[in-house]
Amino acid sequence: MAVKNTAFVFIKPHANTEKAREVVKSQLESKKCKVTKEGTITGPEIEKKMLIDNHYYAIASKATLLTPDQLNVPENKFKEKFNCEWKDMLAAKKVFNAKDACTELKMNSEELNTEWAKAKKANKLVKFGGGFYCGLIDTVEGHEPVYVMNGFFMSMRQNFVEEKAAIYYFVVEWDPKELEWADFRGAVLGPTDPVTAPADSLRGMFMANWKEYGLGYAPNVGDNAVHASASPFEALSERMNWLGMEAKDDEFGKAVLEIVPQKVLDDWSKDPQVVYVPTGIKKSAFDTLEDTDADYCLALLAMMYMTGPSAWDKYKSEFKAKIAVN
Repeated sequence: MAVKNTAFVFIKPHANTEKAREVVKSQLESKKCKVTKEGTITGPEIEKKMLIDNHYYAIASKATLLTPDQLNVPENKFKEKFNCEWKDMLAAKKVFNAKDACTELKMNSEELNTEWAKAKKANKLVKFGGGFYCGLIDTVEGHEPVYVMNGFFMSMRQNFVEEKAAIYYFVVEWDPKELEWADFRGAVLGPTDPVTAPADSLRGMFMANWKEYGLGYAPNVGDNAVHASASPFEALSERMNWLGMEAKDDEFGKAVLEIVPQKVLDDWSKDPQVVYVPTGIKKSAFDTLEDTDADYCLALLAMMYMTGPSAWDKYKSEFKAKIAVN
């Protein structure tokens, strides 16, 4: 029997109203997505358990979870941009992650975001990789210039961890034969920018009816009302993070553990760069698995674990046959 698709969906804090919860649940069920679990996670709990930090790990690791000396910084890019040595700035204690920068500069998240915007406008940011930036903050009166990692994250994070903030989540499952994952994201959820979302998708509905649903402002790319997992593996990672679920207690999780050890699952749930099959080129784990249905996602996970195009050539016929049977 084929493994069902299971996703983690949540209403973002700015859109979490009683009407919004009714609309989202009704729309999911109308698309043959069975809600198996739902509930609220409050801002203080999100803050205490660093749930949003782990959710956006690739970004947050540079902003809150790791200190600058723990990061793999391309020192040549830093020197090229700022005309100084990375190691010298570390030794002089002039480099901070975003969280520590707020403390050092005596700022809240919005004030730091304002300074970050100034640095961006003045072309004083350098991009080291996807979701990995360093900015020179040199416009704070009474404080010497400092270098800040991912200074934009604290403002985004604050929306989730405020005292009165909360998300409302749904765990949903469905038959891949009735709804492919790509259609779940594209047609049921809608694209990231709600302005371009289909009118009958969730993000399209929130865009058109935000006042009726009780939102304080119209959705936008950052605050687009609803999040949903991009793949079965991302959904597993999100349930492990947000709900404290163990993979061994989940149908898809058990299937994953038959392919990779728990340590690999834990590592990949943080969305590192992995070998992308069949090309053998490294790519984000989540991006590699995006829009795959459960069986194909498991097949790709096996390829990723064995690493490299030769593994794909050897096993692709077997996996295609398995998918066809199921």
